[in-house]
Amino acid sequence: MSIDANNTDAKIAYLLRQGDNALILSQQLSQLCGKGPALEEDMALTNVALDLLGQTRMWYAYAAELEGLGRSEDDLAFLRDAGAMRCCLLVEQPNGNYADTMMRQFFFDTWHYFFMQALVTSNDPRLAEIAEKSLKEVTYHLRRSGDLIVRLGDGSADSHARTQAAADALWMYSGEMFVYDAVDCALVELGAAPAAAPLRAAFLEHVADIFAEATLAMPPADAWMQGGGKNGVHSEHLGFILAEMQFLQRAYPGAQW
Repeated sequence: MSIDANNTDAKIAYLLRQGDNALILSQQLSQLCGKGPALEEDMALTNVALDLLGQTRMWYAYAAELEGLGRSEDDLAFLRDAGAMRCCLLVEQPNGNYADTMMRQFFFDTWHYFFMQALVTSNDPRLAEIAEKSLKEVTYHLRRSGDLIVRLGDGSADSHARTQAAADALWMYSGEMFVYDAVDCALVELGAAPAAAPLRAAFLEHVADIFAEATLAMPPADAWMQGGGKNGVHSEHLGFILAEMQFLQRAYPGAQW
């Protein structure tokens, strides 16, 4: 992408990436409403989905304001095709079994927590404000998903095997958040966003601690990582997610409750 002299394009792209991550993961979790393994877990999944949706609105509102094209939060959510979405590949991976769902959530939550914690010190007041408003929610998300990984990994032989398989399958999607391109680097140079290396180090340390407690084998930190989502190159899963999420607005343009 081209980046203008004031880095406005980079900032818009950065905001859309964060908003798309939160939106798609929220949509994934909302599909599990009524399907949780226990009532408490069912409610917790839905609450996390709602938290992420609220964060999505803050990211999109700021992006639309900077863009100045008159697009709304709804336009950004419901009127962009898969190629225009900028979410990481991790969040679009299938819900699968409960171990798959929670491992995906744990990897995302770990990055998200350290990211928000660092973003609070951004020299962009709006970014810092979004991070500050979101940090309490994100802290709860990480505490909850980490606790469940421990319970699943150190539980029965079946739950341990499923959780280990989920870790091995999803690990290659856990590194994309730390691979910085021109957009990310422009925000770092502005002092508006955190650098990748400290986030990656904190991520690996926390995952190692939780996996040790969960009696899980941690995949190699230097393993090959899949990428592309941040630049609009997605898996086949995203198309199905968007088809369901965007159907009403696409079928009945401008429809309102």
